[in-house]
Amino acid sequence: MLIPTVIETTSRGERAFDIYSRLLANRIVFLGSAIDDHVANVVIAQLLHLESESATHDISLYINSPGGDMTGLFAIHDTMQFVAPDVATICVGQAASAAAVLLAAGATGKRFALPNARVLIHQPHGGAQGQSVDLEIQVAEVVEMRRRMVDILVNATGQTPERIATDIDRDYIVRGQQAVDYGLVDEIIDRRQLLAHDAAIAPALAGELAGTTAA
Repeated sequence: MLIPTVIETTSRGERAFDIYSRLLANRIVFLGSAIDDHVANVVIAQLLHLESESATHDISLYINSPGGDMTGLFAIHDTMQFVAPDVATICVGQAASAAAVLLAAGATGKRFALPNARVLIHQPHGGAQGQSVDLEIQVAEVVEMRRRMVDILVNATGQTPERIATDIDRDYIVRGQQAVDYGLVDEIIDRRQLLAHDAAIAPALAGELAGTTAA
C-alpha cells in the first residue's frame, strides 16, 4: 500500500514525513485496519508517546476499522483509560466489533461519528479446536471476554447489562442519531468543528502548517 508523504518546509530546509507521523505530530492517532497484536502495539505506543509529550492536551483517535482481536481491543482500551490526556474518538466509515467498543470508550462528551459512519456491536467469536479439555478452556475464555466486553459497553453507553447481552447476540448495527441514542457516541458531526483536540493544538500549529505540503 502506497503511504503518502508530507513535505514540511522549515528554516532548516525540507523534511519528509509519512502521513501517519505527520498526523501524530498533531496528536491524531488513526486506526484504519483490523486490530491484531501489531496494530494494537502501534496504537498503544502512539498513545504513550503523546502522553509523554503533553499530559493535558487531548488525543484524537480516528477509527475506520472492522474490528479484530479481543486481546488487542482490551490492550488499547486499557491504555486509553490509563493515559492522562482525554482520548476523543471519531468514527469515519465504520467502527465494528472490537473497534466499536473503542469508539464507545472515548472520553465522555468527546465521542463522535460522521453522518454515514456505521457502528456494529456483536459478541466475540472463537475458533475453538483440540481435545475436549482444551475446548472447555477456550470456551470459558470466550465467555470471560464476552463478560468483560459487556461491562465496558455498559459503562460507556449507560445501557443495562441485559440490553447489551441481548443486542450483541447478533450483529447490531446503528448509524447517525441511533448511535447517539444508544450511547455509543455523543454527537454526529458533518463538518469540521473546533473539537477539544483542535483547540489544544491550534496555537502551536498556526505557524507550522503554513509551510507544509503534501506529496
